[in-house]
Amino acid sequence: MGLRMKGVWRVVLTGTIVPMLLVQSGLGWGNEGHRMINRLAAAKLPADVPEFLRSPYAQDAMEYYGPEPDRWKSSAEAELRNAGSPEHYIDLEWADLIGEPLPRNRYDFVRALALAQKAHPDLPLSPEKVGLQPWAADEWYQRVKAAMREYRGLKEAHQDTRPVEAEILFCAGILGHFVADASNPLHDTIQFNGWTGPNPNGYTTGHHIHAQMESDFVAANVDPVKDVAPLIPAQPHLLNDFFDDYVAYIRRSNALVEQTYQIEKAGGFAGAGTAASRAFIDQRLAAGATELRDVIDTAWVRSGDPVPQYHPQQPAPAGK
Repeated sequence: MGLRMKGVWRVVLTGTIVPMLLVQSGLGWGNEGHRMINRLAAAKLPADVPEFLRSPYAQDAMEYYGPEPDRWKSSAEAELRNAGSPEHYIDLEWADLIGEPLPRNRYDFVRALALAQKAHPDLPLSPEKVGLQPWAADEWYQRVKAAMREYRGLKEAHQDTRPVEAEILFCAGILGHFVADASNPLHDTIQFNGWTGPNPNGYTTGHHIHAQMESDFVAANVDPVKDVAPLIPAQPHLLNDFFDDYVAYIRRSNALVEQTYQIEKAGGFAGAGTAASRAFIDQRLAAGATELRDVIDTAWVRSGDPVPQYHPQQPAPAGK
């Protein structure tokens, strides 16, 4: 997720809403987690995708690109950091205030948030607070698919495909970062780094759980080949509709937020943790790698679909 600043609004038992500004730091899944997910996804690609995507070089490239969007969050590039930070997360509790389903176009979502802000003036409903995660993933998916379509054309014309192969690997690697972020329950919730609001179960309110779970624990306890790879299904699943399926994937992750806090409360992310905490993290990393493998395979299959004919918008008649 990288460093981000969010307005988190603590709802106390009296119903009073009190703003509390938190600063979150840490890299989404950490450097190790992002590398694991990207490399495992590349290693598990099926034989129907081009060979260059399954080569050892591709696995190395995908692994390298896994943490790349977090490298773009350096304070040395402040504008890039500020513009890109919301693409690493989505706070579904706030996003769903616009109603379901979430719109496919990011600007439709921005406009819907503006309307929701008027109805909920005490909540932080600007795009940079709520997050833009599904739209970033969808747009990178479409970049991968478009580049794969170009690869098909160049291959059929017996032309050099090396430049577009590099483009596909880069775009797929960046896509992998966002797909991996969404497999982490703490990227999909207002409870991203310490419980806010009514807390009858006594979950931690300290701002340590995020980095502890996604970075420290992963780096110390996860063997990607032994622990995570066996959890990835052998056969890919072709996505029916990228955006709808991806939002469903985010919601499955969001459903595990409270379980994440329960594990932390039991000390599961300290040191070597427990068998249950290690299994939980392995499953979330495998979920990210599985989704990425399936998304890349889907992009390849869909890149062979006919391109709809372009119909430029006509100007509206005078008076309308």
